[in-house]
Amino acid sequence: MAAETSQTLDRGLKVLEQLADAPEGLTVPEISAALGVNRTVVYRILATLEQHGLIRRDAGGRTRLGLGALQLARRAHPLVRDAAVPCLRRLAEETGATAHLTIVDGLDALAVAVAEPTWTDYHVAYRVGSRHPLEQGAAGQAILTARRVRAGLDPAVPYVHVAGDGHRSAPGIAAAVPALAGVEASVGVLSFSELDSERFGPRVAEAALELAETLGGGPRLPVQRDDEAVPETVVRAG
Repeated sequence: MAAETSQTLDRGLKVLEQLADAPEGLTVPEISAALGVNRTVVYRILATLEQHGLIRRDAGGRTRLGLGALQLARRAHPLVRDAAVPCLRRLAEETGATAHLTIVDGLDALAVAVAEPTWTDYHVAYRVGSRHPLEQGAAGQAILTARRVRAGLDPAVPYVHVAGDGHRSAPGIAAAVPALAGVEASVGVLSFSELDSERFGPRVAEAALELAETLGGGPRLPVQRDDEAVPETVVRAG
């Protein structure tokens, strides 16, 4: 027998998930259509969420996630970090590059977990807590690309490859971690030398999907392997 659940709570959580995927915000009619309920129900749900600071409504009538949701997301960061460590260690050992989990913090990309390979003579030292603008480096570019894909502006790509500029950023490959409500994140690798994207890109994308599955972000999706044609976004630094 199925467990008894709260329909109202379920709808409220679905609203938060929709807003997490819509940084430009949603109107009441849009939310009503997505939930399949009338606007009166939506107004009650939004009023409750607003009381707890989880959503905010602007003068134009659009609803966005509120600061309360941001605080909950930040409290979830240690859980995301701990879940990522085994996955990052495997990725670092297999690629011989420094692996990292990066999340969005305001306008920055923030490294919250790092794993270094144990068998290489040298590798990039990347400190937990390091931050840089989202536009700089593969980690942030993967997250920005995922945003554009969700908005229907770009076609989906499994990973992003960024060539280092020899000064501000090292060569890197990163893939957005999908379906994490309230947390935008990416998994990636960094190296002193240029990375073989056809070889390592699919492995990075697989690690991002593995972490999403570990965190309950959604079902595991098939990943293209090295012998398949894999589209990618390439950003040349400088």
